[in-house]
Amino acid sequence: MANREALRELQSRLASRLQTARTQGVQAGWLAVEAAGRNYLFPLTQAGEIFPYAATQAVPYTQSWFLGVSNLRGGLYGVIDLASYVSGQPPAQRSDASRAESRLVALNALLEVNCALLIDRLAGLRNTDAFIASGAAPEGSPDYFGSGYTDASGAHWQEINLQTLSQQPQFLSISA
Repeated sequence: MANREALRELQSRLASRLQTARTQGVQAGWLAVEAAGRNYLFPLTQAGEIFPYAATQAVPYTQSWFLGVSNLRGGLYGVIDLASYVSGQPPAQRSDASRAESRLVALNALLEVNCALLIDRLAGLRNTDAFIASGAAPEGSPDYFGSGYTDASGAHWQEINLQTLSQQPQFLSISA
């Protein structure tokens, strides 16, 4: 119960900080998330609302990374398992405990794609001051990978350009 309240508090703080960043100028550049043990950065201008994990209605004959559709605050969103999409592997089974930490990050409405990315955990907001090194995306990486960053603890963070991701033919073609 305490974990659930702590997660709600974190989500509330993040939503507040996102709103502050949008209205008072961008102090943070990215929403930091974790998916399947990997660290990702979503540009704040491309990320939308954050939702708690919600059950999805399966859609037959779709890619394994397309988990189905979900009603999020009155809107119908396609739900994509980010880790599965990036890795090309089937989605991992999640325990009840891991599902409690999972979140759905909607794409910004300006991208005109009604979808939300399933991530394992929110890691907060980041700006360039949070990192000690940066570099280009690894060779052979997908077009939607932006720069890679290393934080003070040595963890690698990969930027994902959500606008480029949302325009990928594979991303838009969910049929199996």
